[in-house]
Amino acid sequence: MAKKTLEDVPLVDIDARGIFKYILIKVTGTPDSDGVEPSKIIVRGYADCEWHADIYERVQGLCHGTDFDTECLGGGRIEHDPDKKYIKIYGYSQGYGKADHIVSKRIIQTKYKDYEIETVDAGY
Repeated sequence: MAKKTLEDVPLVDIDARGIFKYILIKVTGTPDSDGVEPSKIIVRGYADCEWHADIYERVQGLCHGTDFDTECLGGGRIEHDPDKKYIKIYGYSQGYGKADHIVSKRIIQTKYKDYEIETVDAGY
């Protein structure tokens, strides 16, 4: 089985519909021969996760057995309405703090190019 690389890690994995918690995660790989540590920032959000920590534990579980390290950069909530092609990013995580919703928006736009994506700094 081939070794996983950072390119194998999708930038976005969120539920297809609903209002749910999300987190912004930095995933870091093994340093290359020049000592440069490759990394990428990803967005994960799932309605079946009651807490932001549940999402983070799921991602850490998927990274188990790889050379990836993870760091949660904060969280919030996502409202995803595929019928309206609309995503709203807002709120914060009590455990991890508020994610940078502008960064989250940029990442989500890579997958949902034809959506209206709104960020709001209010709400929980």
